[in-house]
Amino acid sequence: MATTPRAGSAFLLAQLGAHAAARFADRVAALELTPPQAGLLRAVASGPGRSQQALASHLGMPPSRLVAVVDELAGRDLLERRRNPQDRRLHALHLTAAGERAIARIGQVARAHDDDLLAVLDADDRATLHALLTRVAADQGLTPGVHPGFRRL
Repeated sequence: MATTPRAGSAFLLAQLGAHAAARFADRVAALELTPPQAGLLRAVASGPGRSQQALASHLGMPPSRLVAVVDELAGRDLLERRRNPQDRRLHALHLTAAGERAIARIGQVARAHDDDLLAVLDADDRATLHALLTRVAADQGLTPGVHPGFRRL
C-alpha cells in the first residue's frame, strides 16, 4: 500500500491561504462588502489623499478596474473623490464618515478572523508565525499589506 506524500510547506500555505480567503470573504459579506472593496477601503485609510493613479500603482491593480471599485464605494458613501490641490486633474481619495465606520467594522472582523484561524496557536507561536511569514513575503517581493489578488482584478 502506497503512502501519501507529505504536503510541502508551499502547499500548506496555498491551502490555508485559499481557506482563509474564502472565510474572510464570508465575513466581509456580512458587512455587504467584497474582499477587494475591504482592501481598497483599508488602502485609502492607510494613505488618505492618494490619487487614484497612485493607489492603483500601489495595489498593482489596473487603473480602469480601480475606477469601477471606487465608483461602487463612492456610490455607497464610503469614500469620496476630492480634487488634488496640487494637481486639479487628479482625484484624491478619502474615506467618508461612513467609510471610517466601515473600516472599524472591517478591523473587528479581521481580528476575529485572525483569532479563529489561529486559535490552535498561543501568543508566542502567533508572533513567530507572523515574523516568519513576513520574512517570506518580503523575500518574494510582496507589497506589505496588499493582497496580490488585486493584480488580477
